[in-house]
Amino acid sequence: MNETLNVVVTGGNRGVGRAVAAEAARRGHRVTILARRPDEGRAAAREIGAELVVGDLSSLRTARAAAEEIAAALPAIDALVHNAALWPSHRDLNEDGFEQAFFTNHLAPFLLNHLLERQLRRVVQVSAGLYVMGKVDPERTPAGEDFSATRTYANTKLANLLIVPLFAERWKEAGVTIDAVHPGVLRTGLGERRGFQGLLLRTVKRTLKSAEAGAEPVVNLLTAEGTGRYFHGRKQQTLRPVARDTVLAQRLWDDAVKAVDVA
Repeated sequence: MNETLNVVVTGGNRGVGRAVAAEAARRGHRVTILARRPDEGRAAAREIGAELVVGDLSSLRTARAAAEEIAAALPAIDALVHNAALWPSHRDLNEDGFEQAFFTNHLAPFLLNHLLERQLRRVVQVSAGLYVMGKVDPERTPAGEDFSATRTYANTKLANLLIVPLFAERWKEAGVTIDAVHPGVLRTGLGERRGFQGLLLRTVKRTLKSAEAGAEPVVNLLTAEGTGRYFHGRKQQTLRPVARDTVLAQRLWDDAVKAVDVA
């Protein structure tokens, strides 16, 4: 008989996150979704058969509050799925002065991992194959000084992926594991645009797999053994050199520790 897990999915009210939450619930796990819109979150939780925590991962203040809400709702978290992400069309700074996608895609998961680590058993980071196009400049990327409507998403996903091995090492003695997975190029609302570019993107997305099709490899990792790995769908892959820069990874880790004020 499979173990029933307490699973938290950030951004679990739509897209891949919703599909992951629904599949995890279908497999018998107890699922809690984190969503920033209460009405939309309640509707999704009700349809999925999940619990809801209302929380916003857009700033240090709101991410800390979200972590407190998660901790209050779940004293033990068997699996935390970092799914919430942004693909911005323009540069937008949050209240802390960070480019919004850099914070939500990279610093927010980093902060949640630290604040919740005593309750964690496993973390699954939803990644993106576009990391291969990323280029992180520690001096410019955090504030979006190198912002690009096409590359910033890749940059932030690369930043996040670079520190997965460092979390694996940090948690080795504690028995907490972490893996990253690219679920595939899917038909979701991520990166939606207006105008001709948006129309073109929507046309292309009609040919892509559904979010539900991408949920399986993510949910499979909830009960997998191992740590510090990267998966493309169901297949484990060796990261490209751009994501194996240990000097850059340590710089991003050290900068993130200072930015979010954790030990």
